[in-house]
Amino acid sequence: MLKGIDPLLNADLLYVLRAMGHGDDLVIADANFPSETMATRKLIRMDAADGPRMLKAVLSVMPLDDFVPDPALRIEVVGDPDSVPEVCADYAKLVEQASGGSVKLGAIERFAFYERSKMAFAVIATGETRLYGCILLKKGVIRPGK
Repeated sequence: MLKGIDPLLNADLLYVLRAMGHGDDLVIADANFPSETMATRKLIRMDAADGPRMLKAVLSVMPLDDFVPDPALRIEVVGDPDSVPEVCADYAKLVEQASGGSVKLGAIERFAFYERSKMAFAVIATGETRLYGCILLKKGVIRPGK
């Protein structure tokens, strides 16, 4: 156990989050996402965690990129891109809280999300069962003195 670190962040996940550099992408995937196929670099299985719980843990230690317009993206609903599933509304709240309101959750078309996922530094496969429970995060920087 570590003091001040969410216990969901195991040694493998902490290593990945620390090893990522500015601009690297991380995918938090739901249980239906083809994680094994998409994780061309690193796959971390966190099947006992739901999506929002995993996102909260990751955002407790990982800054979001403030050099790009959309450092947090969800998959658009096929056939209804303006629809916001409940799980994505949960993600939006967590992203806004973690960023102090400076980041809004964006959306990206499903197959574009898949292409970005293939290039991601890592994919975290969760046990999230709600459809469209995937989010892509771009790592930011921690400025000196922070």
